[in-house]
Amino acid sequence: MKILSRTLALAGVSALALAACGSAPQEASSGSDGGGEPSSDFKACMVSDSGGFDDKSFNESGYEGLKASEKDLKIQTATAESTDPSQFSTNIDNLVNQDCKLIFTVGFLLAPATGTAGKANSDVEFAIIDSTAQDEDGKAIEVDNVKPLSFDTAQAAYLAGYVAAGTTETGTVATYGGIQIPTVTIFMDGFADGVAKYNEVHKKDVKLLGWDKKSQKGSFVGNFEDQSKGKALSDSFYSQGADIVMPVAGPVGSGTLASAKEDKGRYVIWVDSDGYESVSDKKAKPLILTSVQKGIGTSVEDVTTSASSGSFDNEPYVGTLENGGVDLAPYHDLDSKVPADLQKEVDGLKQDIIDGKITVESDASPQNLS
Repeated sequence: MKILSRTLALAGVSALALAACGSAPQEASSGSDGGGEPSSDFKACMVSDSGGFDDKSFNESGYEGLKASEKDLKIQTATAESTDPSQFSTNIDNLVNQDCKLIFTVGFLLAPATGTAGKANSDVEFAIIDSTAQDEDGKAIEVDNVKPLSFDTAQAAYLAGYVAAGTTETGTVATYGGIQIPTVTIFMDGFADGVAKYNEVHKKDVKLLGWDKKSQKGSFVGNFEDQSKGKALSDSFYSQGADIVMPVAGPVGSGTLASAKEDKGRYVIWVDSDGYESVSDKKAKPLILTSVQKGIGTSVEDVTTSASSGSFDNEPYVGTLENGGVDLAPYHDLDSKVPADLQKEVDGLKQDIIDGKITVESDASPQNLS
């Protein structure tokens, strides 16, 4: 499988209009060769989950990868944005009827709809981001024309947990999720282990609020849309003494940023994309300590390139620290807040994970869910 070679800069995109029964696909915008028309009849398409394409997170990362493919490969593209799970199947079917040759579905929640569509449309190629295909009962299945794109984010979240524990001034950090699904809890598992590792190495007792890895119990807002719930939960964490919070909840994380802005000494760790680059709020940017990144955009480009050249396969892709599919973002404005010695420790831990000296374990790891 291909090693991810670059990180895409994210730009904001406007939400697409939705019909009551599910959004109609956006008309294909051409990848032009100078004349305004695509030079290829290959059409790659994408269905978002309920977070939408302007979530400053994984939906947007996928969208940017699709648009980059359109430009670089001069292909046709179309998208369908979901605001509710009831729209997933309809949106996929709409794109199938638009003669899409390759359809990306974004997120674990689309796994059953993707499995069903893949089996029903053997002449269409599918790739699902953050999951494998599933049957109607939610059991993982292998489908010949469905390629899973998964990311072992526990590895990068481990580093983020270590940084948080080494940077906190209150001795308390926190994390929470949108919905308790594997692609959320994998971040929380890695973060918890990173905090524990720092405590072990430095003989400290940094507390973690919001997640207990052993019991797999913690704090969740119940969706990926309600920013007010994200703010309320973050307010609670900060009031309990946490000074660094990692939301794993897509757009809900903006509620954490809103809470962080209300008092000095509050910081945020973003996920999926480099939040410093993707978040448009200039007052929030300086509060983002780092981000646990997925190389979603580049993986979309890689799959689209292969499919458009007739080289599509259903071999699962798993992004890791070793292949660049996951990583820890720079500290940006807060670089001086992270001591040089701590930064060196994190670099060493990263290499130890790559070399296999440290294994970051999570029941939600892609290897355990396949």
